[in-house]
Amino acid sequence: MKIKRINTSARMSKAVVYAGMVHLAGIVAEAPCATITDETQQILATIDDLLTQAGSGRDRLLSAQFWVSDMRYYDEMNRVWDAWLPAGEAPARACVEAKLARPHARIEIMVVAAQKDA
Repeated sequence: MKIKRINTSARMSKAVVYAGMVHLAGIVAEAPCATITDETQQILATIDDLLTQAGSGRDRLLSAQFWVSDMRYYDEMNRVWDAWLPAGEAPARACVEAKLARPHARIEIMVVAAQKDA
């Protein structure tokens, strides 16, 4: 089976498709955002774009992992996630508090999805 890599650099790919599965790297906002709402919306827009490029979509999510710099953002981040997620299509999910690599980042999200034709 062929492996498809999307937005690949020397260090990583933003997405890898193999055997009908789409694996996204951890996605953070590219630039600082005023609020966790704005940051989460920016990340989810990037996830939408990468899933589309990989032949998938938010209705095909299998799992999601969230890293949040401070759990005080948990409820606000979840409001954005809940509004973005199609009804009845919630993936398996984990959320932990962690120190993130980019100083401006408050949240990082990584997802795995099935391709639409798989």
